[in-house]
Formats: sequence, C-alpha cells, structure tokens
Amino acid sequence: MTHSADDARPQHPGAFIRSEIVQERRLTVTEAAELLHVSRPTLSNLLGGRADLSGLMAVRIEKVFGVPMEMLMGLQSAFDIAKARDLRRTIKLQRYRSQPVRRRKRKGA
Repeated sequence: MTHSADDARPQHPGAFIRSEIVQERRLTVTEAAELLHVSRPTLSNLLGGRADLSGLMAVRIEKVFGVPMEMLMGLQSAFDIAKARDLRRTIKLQRYRSQPVRRRKRKGA
C-alpha cells in the first residue's frame, strides 16, 4: 500500500475532540457545549473544523474532560504548521542575506 503526503497531514483538533471526547462519552454536541459553558454553534464549528481551537477552549476541555490542554494545543499547532507549509509556495519572498559590515571612519581621525 502506498501512502501520499496527505496521509501524514495532521488532522484538525476538532476531529480528535469529536471522536475521542464527545463521541467516546456518548454525548451530543448540545450536551458537550452545555458542560463546557459555550454555545452549541461555537462547539459545532470547532468540531467541524470551521474554527480553530483557542487556548480558552482548551482550558475548558481540560477542566471538564481531563484532556491536557498542552496536548490539544499541540494538535492545533501541528495543524497550523501543515496549513502554512501548504501555502509556502504562494508567498513570494527571498531569504535575507547579510552584507559585510562596513566600518565608518570617525570624524577627526
């Protein structure tokens, strides 16, 4: 079986939260949102990958479900890095190359 580069692409943290936290506990999105004290649309957008995981939401998930926020934010960071790498070719910049330092002559010397 061959693997493409997309196979290794990090998933959005919402997919993990949906499958490993919400579905694993047999909660509805509405029930999970109530436990987290957020609106259903807010949680739904995160779970559907339409919103990024914020630090505040990660704290809420850690407090309610015991999943370390560092792990959750690591998922978001890995996802963001992969997304930025995909856009790398569209950003037209050149690497900075430093020039030799020229010493200035002091006045009166």
